[in-house]
Amino acid sequence: MVNLGLLCVWTLGCDGERWRGGGWGGLSEGAEKVTSISVLDLLEEGMRGDEILQEELFSYGGLSQRIPQAHPLRRVRLLADELILSLESRFEQMYSRMGRPSVPPEQLLRALLLQMLYTIRSERMLVEQIEYNLLFRWFVGLGMDERVWDATSFTKNRDRLLAGEVAQEFFAAVVTAARRLRLLSDERFTVDGTLIEAWASEKSYQPKPGPPPSRGSGSKGELLKSDTHESTTDPDARLYRKSMRAGFRLQHMAHVVSENEHGLVVATEVTTCSPLQERAAAIQMFRRLKQAMKPRIVAADKGYHERDFVDGMQAMGIDPHVPRYKCRRPCLVDPALYDRPDYVESQKKRKWVERFFAWLKTTANLRRTRHKGHRKLGWNLTLAAAAYNLVRIVNLTPAH
Repeated sequence: MVNLGLLCVWTLGCDGERWRGGGWGGLSEGAEKVTSISVLDLLEEGMRGDEILQEELFSYGGLSQRIPQAHPLRRVRLLADELILSLESRFEQMYSRMGRPSVPPEQLLRALLLQMLYTIRSERMLVEQIEYNLLFRWFVGLGMDERVWDATSFTKNRDRLLAGEVAQEFFAAVVTAARRLRLLSDERFTVDGTLIEAWASEKSYQPKPGPPPSRGSGSKGELLKSDTHESTTDPDARLYRKSMRAGFRLQHMAHVVSENEHGLVVATEVTTCSPLQERAAAIQMFRRLKQAMKPRIVAADKGYHERDFVDGMQAMGIDPHVPRYKCRRPCLVDPALYDRPDYVESQKKRKWVERFFAWLKTTANLRRTRHKGHRKLGWNLTLAAAAYNLVRIVNLTPAH
């Protein structure tokens, strides 16, 4: 125990030591006076810890112990690992049995999911953060001392992942998991599209080589600028504007079908910017959905209230819930539709698809594409939809 009186401390002189509390004396004539310190002062000075500048050579415990048990990424990775395991046969077909081992495709896929979940703007920055972020290392599957691959590994492996349709297979596995958990509606859906800015400048929009076509793609064969010009940077991009008040920009058009039970995405597509292509993509996506689901109702905005879309949906036995025009344009659906309660309900649920578009352009950082061409953008869009569904499934299911 500590005496609560005054403590007498030793002081060093130039020749030796002296304790003035009694017991030793005259050891050195050069000893200076003794300083008395109260216990309170001593304890206050002793509370400060000493900074240890020497690095630790060993670490006890795995990365998983450093991740909080309630962290949301734990459940996301648990579900993602289960779905990635179902792609094992696909991965085996993508790689040769001879040669130097490459970066595991499972780790590349988890890293790309992290990039979208944490709004990392480039793959180089993603690799940098995996290097020093223990949470990212744990999610990807790297050990604490394992070396992170170079950022160019994404470039070299992207073509392999594209050819193997890994994003499409993973997205299909996520949709199947949601259906197994009874989170999907097999009958009620919403279709909509959004514009994604191309990674190209307007200055790259130059005349095409050769003579112009004799018939254009406009109304009654009218020649449009897209018939005579294209971007030298991204030929798939098109100069397009969303409305009469907006300016023209090089953009792509992304299309999505979501179900109306919880707003999960069930189909994606990327096309050239065009209202006609928008409706054609919707018909194509529902033809694919008919193979696994039984769509009965599809909600859409006024842009889909056209003859080709309405006839295409009705030919597949799907009831198109599209708003009527306020002008004198003829109504292509039964006017009694607008008095039915299921139409009102579907138009309310139609706005849920905008949640995904907002998440896509902010969190997933796909307001502007990072790659050129429809193929790579479609791959990223599908992977973003899979990441969005993963987060939604985790939020909709109770934690065990």
